[in-house]
Amino acid sequence: QSGIPYGMGFIKNKYIGRTFIQGSQKQRENSVRIKLNVVSSTVKGKRVVLVDDSIVRGTTIKEIVRMARQSGAKKVFIASGAPPVRYPNVYGIDMPTTAELIAGDNRPTEQIRIEIGADALVYQTIEGMKEAVGGLNPEIKRFDCSCFDGDYVTGDITPQYIAELEKKRLEAKAEAKKAASDD
Repeated sequence: QSGIPYGMGFIKNKYIGRTFIQGSQKQRENSVRIKLNVVSSTVKGKRVVLVDDSIVRGTTIKEIVRMARQSGAKKVFIASGAPPVRYPNVYGIDMPTTAELIAGDNRPTEQIRIEIGADALVYQTIEGMKEAVGGLNPEIKRFDCSCFDGDYVTGDITPQYIAELEKKRLEAKAEAKKAASDD
């Protein structure tokens, strides 16, 4: 509808899974390089808009922006299909702590844009996401958006509970790091 040509700027290696859940930052960065390959003919000399489903830590999108620029993109604009991930998921997905989330602690979009190296960054709004998802099944009146808005559907998740979870997670990481260095 926009009249902007559409093309595949990256080819994904289907054997590499979600990078945001890998154990260390180094593993995540290495996996991104293996996971994606730039189609140079699609991006070279062009202003490109890259659409990502969500931005969690920022590792993947930062590397994507870098790879697009190295392949000759004039400008790199990022559109996230999800709102900023600002809160951890406590319902079974191994999500990072608030401090590890690129949008955690309510970081401004402009600060995130600078950090990932993009020329522009836009996020889906929470309202827009709710409207889009709700439109798929009008019988659904409420669904969990907690990692975007901090409103946990069970009603029993408090900032203190999240702080305690994050403290335990950081302690476990420190113990694992110490154990690895003792080996």
